[in-house]
Amino acid sequence: MKSRSKSAVDAKTVVRLFEQAGIGGVKDIAPLGAGEFNAIYAACAGGREYVVKIAPTDPARTLTYETGMMRAEVQFYRLMREMAHLRVPDVYYADFSHATIPADYFIMERLKGDTLDKAPLSAEERASTGRMMAEMLAKLHAVRGEGFGYPQNGLHPDWHAALSAMVENLIRDARRRGIGSRNGKRLLSSIHQYREILKNVECRLVNFDLWAPNIVVLREEGAVQLAWIDPERCFFGDRIADFVSLDFMNMRLEEKRTTIADYNRATDAPIAVSKAERIRFAIMLGYLGLIMEVEKYARYTIFHFGWWRNVAACRLLFSHCFDTLKECAAKAAAER
Repeated sequence: MKSRSKSAVDAKTVVRLFEQAGIGGVKDIAPLGAGEFNAIYAACAGGREYVVKIAPTDPARTLTYETGMMRAEVQFYRLMREMAHLRVPDVYYADFSHATIPADYFIMERLKGDTLDKAPLSAEERASTGRMMAEMLAKLHAVRGEGFGYPQNGLHPDWHAALSAMVENLIRDARRRGIGSRNGKRLLSSIHQYREILKNVECRLVNFDLWAPNIVVLREEGAVQLAWIDPERCFFGDRIADFVSLDFMNMRLEEKRTTIADYNRATDAPIAVSKAERIRFAIMLGYLGLIMEVEKYARYTIFHFGWWRNVAACRLLFSHCFDTLKECAAKAAAER
């Protein structure tokens, strides 16, 4: 998708990046993927297929949590492989020196498969992918952190402190672009209102970007397997956040029955859909809404599809967020 954040480079530059990594004979260079932040190119060399991912160079197109995000992404790939035991691409080379180009970049394995949104699957196979994604998520959440938030922005002692800072950063990002966010301020107020609930959240590794284009379908020995790509938006925090994108069209936690049942069979900490979990889930709907509200000013113009998609999505997300919080508050008042 078109985006103003992408750092487009020519084929000669891509060749230089590979040569810096000690990989020669690069050919068949082509743009890859539907990503909207980094520039991504596929290439071949020595009979192997590679991907090179290049971070944005313009700070005006980057939000606070996206600054230094590629360095964190490489570390998240390692955690997902070594700690969560998930199938992810091997990262062969990373360069954050800006010596070759004025941007962070890394080179990784190109997995031989189609993303989940484009994979040719039978009805039975497609039905099984939901279960497999829930099981993958349970493995990811088994990885515990020592601090909350985005590593590139500094970690916090509890989830309330981290989430408050994450929302405050987005409000400041909007303000720097001359935009106010009433929904952002309302969300921050809700975060403070439910301070004690958020302080009790366990620190787990969270993906928060579990969409079909970030899942690769592999066929190995006749069976469908799933692999994970693009963990750039990972953070340490509330695992309930990952249920926002998983089974996305059901925007109430209690409606995700099949997904939660699949997850609970594989996790050490089952989801009970308690009042506290519903509140935490609603707040993360609002957090995604705020990201989509603010990022459109950095990435798009009103002539981009992404602008209008974000307008519609954040409106929907904020609506469900605040409706659920209002319901929970009314129920709590009635019980007193």
